[in-house]
Amino acid sequence: MTDEPTPILPDDEEKPPQGETTGGIRSLRELIDRVAGRGMRSLSAEGDAGLAEKLPFPFLALVGQAEMKLALLISLINPNIGGVLLIGPRGTGKTTAVRSLANLLPQTPRSLCYFGCMPEDIETGGIDAVCPDCAHKYGMGEPLAKMDAVRLVELPLNSRLEDVVGGIDERAALHARMRVQRGILAQADRNLLYVDEVNLLPDEIVDAILDAAAQGSYTVRRGPVASTYRARFVMIGSMNPEEGRLRPQIMDRFGLRVIVHGLTDVEDRLEAYRRVHAYLTRPRQVVLEYTQDTLVASAEIQEARNRMPKVTLPEPVARLGLALVQAMQIDSLRAEITLFEAARAYAAADGRLEVNAEDLSGVAAMTLRLRRSDFMRDYFAAQVAEETQLSEMVKRYLPGGSQ
Repeated sequence: MTDEPTPILPDDEEKPPQGETTGGIRSLRELIDRVAGRGMRSLSAEGDAGLAEKLPFPFLALVGQAEMKLALLISLINPNIGGVLLIGPRGTGKTTAVRSLANLLPQTPRSLCYFGCMPEDIETGGIDAVCPDCAHKYGMGEPLAKMDAVRLVELPLNSRLEDVVGGIDERAALHARMRVQRGILAQADRNLLYVDEVNLLPDEIVDAILDAAAQGSYTVRRGPVASTYRARFVMIGSMNPEEGRLRPQIMDRFGLRVIVHGLTDVEDRLEAYRRVHAYLTRPRQVVLEYTQDTLVASAEIQEARNRMPKVTLPEPVARLGLALVQAMQIDSLRAEITLFEAARAYAAADGRLEVNAEDLSGVAAMTLRLRRSDFMRDYFAAQVAEETQLSEMVKRYLPGGSQ
């Protein structure tokens, strides 16, 4: 159920490809642009023993799909964006792109407590906000959390509700102890939660995800036993619209919405084939070719993530964004929240501490797309005549109504 990031560990005798350098890279955006425009080297056909290894396809080896790659990267930089929804036909690289993030995932504070207690809980709620063990540790000056790599947690389409939220720990029950076992949502806390074919999830699982995403935690009750788990995750979903629509409630939980089209340029499609063919036959060599750039990109993502608290949004720039949202006639306040948070991450990825109009432009499409509702527009339009008639009747029949 959980895909752990697979570290890139080339053999000692293997060296990074010669002639490929990341020297002079000034930002994550510049690195991605440079690597994306590079062709595949000719690889040796001899001696690749990595066919049975779990080696994700290198993210930097993806051809084209600039908006999809940008959306995934800035969601790593700023979890407050609210996740990413990838919409497109089969075979356009959606799942490959998400799984290829494994070697780029940044570090995040991870609780050392079974109940997920964190230092910020004490800062906001006092010493009673954590369990007794953590309260004792805090009083002794012991750490409650440690830095750990973000993980990619996948939610299989055939998951049961108990798999998702948790159920009775059967091994503990054999010893006459009743305990709730953590589910996938609890495992996803401070991680990425990937849901492929998100539009095909059963309603009960969608409801569980919505509740956890809205509250940042959820409670599981099984008879007399109850446990509450934190579930602060970045959700990434992918779907093929021809297989069914996505419920509006869960669509609203995705901050960024990306329409993934197939590659249209012949040269891009040929280069994509070459890279896939090389990966299928000699995966370790392909991973090795992108090792140096991947390590640099991972470090840039971490630096950009650390830079996020310092990135500011000037009021004149914010008003430009608000004018755009109003012009689009979008009602939801999540539109400007996502727009501004994505623009801050875009600036951080470019090594800057202040958002400008170009940052808004770079993320506007993916943040505002699919936020207008034809149903609500028609519904409110139909109400205009009734509201006009109601106002007239109030003035005519109620005392003081004509004043």
